[in-house]
Amino acid sequence: MKRIINTVNAPAPIGPYNQAVMHGDTLYISGQIPMDPKSGELVEGDIQQETRQSMENLKAILEEAGMSFENVVKATIFVKDMHQFAEINQAYGAYFDAATAPARETVEVANLPKFVNVEISMIAVK
Repeated sequence: MKRIINTVNAPAPIGPYNQAVMHGDTLYISGQIPMDPKSGELVEGDIQQETRQSMENLKAILEEAGMSFENVVKATIFVKDMHQFAEINQAYGAYFDAATAPARETVEVANLPKFVNVEISMIAVK
């Protein structure tokens, strides 16, 4: 049976979906963009700031589900410009121990919701 996970510490969904769904011991987290959950405004600046805000939103959802980044087994990063890969990687990598980091792919796309530069989704297991 699935359980819906939502927290006020991450941005509210901007469409017909939930922040995350727990099914058994597996948590499926919807893509998070660099939006400040308190103000509802996009965090704009450099790509590292945007990546960190997306990661902080993911962290809030993980915590609501009783998990942490140590539980993440898979991440997907969608980027608008692959030339920013190294900067995104640096900000993203600060949230993981390199030896136990999750599987991941990074995909360049034409556009993302609200025309942001980065969106990250994750799968975590208890």
